Amino acid sequence: MNSNQEELLKLAYTKMPFGKYKDWYLSDIPEPYYVWFNKKGFPAGKFGDQLRQVHELKVNGMEFLLKEIRKRYPRNR
Repeated sequence: MNSNQEELLKLAYTKMPFGKYKDWYLSDIPEPYYVWFNKKGFPAGKFGDQLRQVHELKVNGMEFLLKEIRKRYPRNR
């Protein structure tokens, strides 16, 4: 697996660490939440970058990719 694939796999399994959607997979959080973050500003750092990436996927109707990754590559936890 190359580094881009590994990052996508990590993104698919990243969960929201705080707030109303705490412990939800980022791809399962409703799009309006990301629109709000986009207007107010995403957090700094890696997590903010991940939120930005999921926002882009949602805006382009491609968040299903992250859900498909979780189906194809389940974690045993």
